This record gives sequence, C-alpha cells and structure tokens, in this order.
Amino acid sequence: MNNSVQKPATPGSGAVTLRAVTPEDESFLLGVYASTRAEELAAVPWNEEQRAAFVRFQFTAQSQYYETEYPAAQHQIILRSQEPVGRLYVDRREHEIRILDLTILPAHCGAGIGTQLIRELMREAAESGRSLTIQLEFFSRSRSLFTRLGFVPRSESGIRTLFEWRAETA
Repeated sequence: MNNSVQKPATPGSGAVTLRAVTPEDESFLLGVYASTRAEELAAVPWNEEQRAAFVRFQFTAQSQYYETEYPAAQHQIILRSQEPVGRLYVDRREHEIRILDLTILPAHCGAGIGTQLIRELMREAAESGRSLTIQLEFFSRSRSLFTRLGFVPRSESGIRTLFEWRAETA
C-alpha cells in the first residue's frame, strides 16, 4: 500500500495519508487504544488512575503480542490533512494481507477514512492475487462496515470471527 490514499475522505476534508510509526508516537497510540476501551471503562467503578493503569497495561500487552506474532507487520499512523487520526497495522503474507488493527479516533469516525483505507487494501489484494482478512470481535461496531464491503465470515474462535475478502468472490 502506498503512503497516500488518492481521494480526500470527504470533499474539502483533506487528504488521508499514512506514515510509519515512530517511538515518538507512543503517547498518541496509547490514546488511540484508550479510545477503543472508553465505553467499556465508563462502566467500571475505578478512578481515573486505575483506568489509566489498566489501559497502559492492556496497550503494552497488545503491542507485545503484535510484535511477537506479526514481526514483519507494517505499523502506520493514519493522517488526515497531516493530523494524526488513527492507526493501521497490516501484515502482508504470501497469500494473504491481514489487517491487524484499523482504529480511527472517534472524532474522525464516519468521515469515510476507514472505508478508503480498506478499499486501498482491497485493491492491493486484488492486484496481488491475495485475500484480505481481519479478525473482529463479535461486539465490534466495524463488522457492518466490513460486511458492506463484501467481507464474509470464514471461521470463529471464541469471541472473534475471521472475515475475508477475495476479489474473485466480490
């Protein structure tokens, strides 16, 4: 995938681009991760310090998992008009492109950014003859997005479902 998506997310909204994650991005990435847990943590009787410690622990565990299980994965920051708005982690394999994580900050959701990035990955998968996959938890709000784009469930493991897109079945 190149570092620039061809069209702005919405008219006048600015170009969506990608850049490699750097060590200086850790605080931003922690905030992106925290945004995925905010609704869940609002329901627990913890103070802010406890919530922050939990989020930091879970973020570190997730980061270590990705590094161990997907050492060749590409970790990128999603930029909109040069402003960081999310993260995209992708592992490219011989027969598969696996989206490990695609998270957009809530303030930027609904602007078509995720759809653009997924379509770019779909184009890459089609051109290279590979499938495009993502594993989603059953409560993930993005399940409907991937279904709308033609992804189909392939296997289930606990609370996760592996969704797959193939150009020849689209």
